[in-house]
Amino acid sequence: MRASAGSAPQPHIPVLLDEVIESLALPETGLAVDGTFGAGGYTRALLAAQPDIQVVAIDRDPTAIAAGAALVAESAGRLRIIEGCFGSLDVLLAAIGEAGADRIVLDIGVSSMQLDRPERGFSFRNDGPLDMRMAATGPSAADLVNEAEESHLADIVYHYGEERRSRAVARTIIEARRRGRIETTAQLADLVAGVVRSEPGIHPATRTFQALRIAVNDELGELVRALHAAERILRPGGRLAVVTFHSLEDRIVKQFFAGRSGRSAQGSRHLPGGLPGAAPARSFAPVTKGPVLPGEDEQRRNPRARSAKLRVAERTEAPAPAPLAAVEALASLPDARGGGRR
Repeated sequence: MRASAGSAPQPHIPVLLDEVIESLALPETGLAVDGTFGAGGYTRALLAAQPDIQVVAIDRDPTAIAAGAALVAESAGRLRIIEGCFGSLDVLLAAIGEAGADRIVLDIGVSSMQLDRPERGFSFRNDGPLDMRMAATGPSAADLVNEAEESHLADIVYHYGEERRSRAVARTIIEARRRGRIETTAQLADLVAGVVRSEPGIHPATRTFQALRIAVNDELGELVRALHAAERILRPGGRLAVVTFHSLEDRIVKQFFAGRSGRSAQGSRHLPGGLPGAAPARSFAPVTKGPVLPGEDEQRRNPRARSAKLRVAERTEAPAPAPLAAVEALASLPDARGGGRR
């Protein structure tokens, strides 16, 4: 979920919750997977919707895993929480003896708890270390900002943040780090604000912070892997529901479901001509016609829902084909495909 600049911290509220549960059409028994556990909102709803269904929840954030211990205790053996990346959900399920799943829900992006904790370094609302890691390992945003080449930084900011002033942002970062390391969210936000024009209701650093967070956590690559993993692990008739929060995520989900259901998808500025080389096997059938959007009441209650989109598809009996190369390409930087912004 996304936070707007200057807003007060808010509790984590699952977006499109009723629509997700309704579209999943949960069976009375079976296995449901919450691939992005977070604060457990979808997991609680899954447990409550059917008293005999089993739930496995996955999260890469050890803080979320620890916070979910109470819910595990309350579930009377119906809930297991696994630490790991949801892009490997089929492998993670196999490791605990589960050969298939009946329902999977994915809520893509950063959680409110991560945004609202300054020490995690996801937001410029409060100053904190420039971290942005969802897990506790790997290079941080500070490492990326202080060590990446200027052209690589610019490509990240342009592609993952869709920031038109990406070259100016990268150049400013390079100039600033010659004077010393950029270590805090406030330092970076001030630098970006010096070269990006303010827009009503949007902090100048919003798109840059989004871009760095996506790059640090390989969020788009993780989403692509999760879609293919769900395809492999879902039983025939199983359903996959995905909630996204910005155009990059939604484009990937839209193209994946279109390619796997045999429908043509519109091209994009990233992939002219749509889905070249898409596999013909119809491994999914659409459940929702286009994206499901939050209603006005939900948007008033939860401003973070405004950009959310839900897409749902049902697994057919067709075997899982090879991964869609065109969808995988959507998670890559443009210059890696031979055409970055210069």
